[in-house]
Amino acid sequence: MGKLIVFEGTDGSGKSTQFALLTKRLQAIGKEFRTMVFPQYSEPSSALIRMYLGGEFGSRPSDVNAYAASTFYAVDRYAAYQKVWGSYYKEGGIMLSDRYTTSNAVHQGSKVSEEERGAFFRWLYDFEYGKMELPQPDLVIYLDVPTELTGQLMRKREAATNTNADIHERHMDYLRLCRSTGLEAAEFYGWNIIRCAKDGKMRSIEDIHNEIFALVQSCLEE
Repeated sequence: MGKLIVFEGTDGSGKSTQFALLTKRLQAIGKEFRTMVFPQYSEPSSALIRMYLGGEFGSRPSDVNAYAASTFYAVDRYAAYQKVWGSYYKEGGIMLSDRYTTSNAVHQGSKVSEEERGAFFRWLYDFEYGKMELPQPDLVIYLDVPTELTGQLMRKREAATNTNADIHERHMDYLRLCRSTGLEAAEFYGWNIIRCAKDGKMRSIEDIHNEIFALVQSCLEE
């Protein structure tokens, strides 16, 4: 098998920026790889995700339970693995993924009680990696930003791109809970946490990138 490196993190943490920087750095050193971004909004496999995020099943994330919503995202990943990148990965290829099963752990895990969360994490691991036979990541990079900063960054992004927040992004209490759950999931699964803020301010993009690249280099050398 190849290598699967996954980017995850709080909303507004700069995942897309850091993902793009890593691809450029790997290209510069002549490393061959492919990329995936989840969900695949332009593909038929994401139909239920689009309905869910668009509020067709309810205006709040909690209107769809964690297990049901997780299946929407898992099916999209399964379709991508079967149709797009599975063969390349099985032949030893390097895959970089912006979000993965990790997003279900964070966003859907936030819907269950603290007492149930460990059981949910175990169910999710078995469901996607066991029952659906999706590959487990070799490295998960989790970008963490305090929720207060996240809100500011997301509003700036919306203004700059003239876009509207989805049902997850509109609820700050939910984002706060997702951050807490994300850190819990990171500890549970053994993800690598990148602290993107220091002394109440975001670290520089270059500083964060260098920390990420060191982790990726170590993973690829194993």
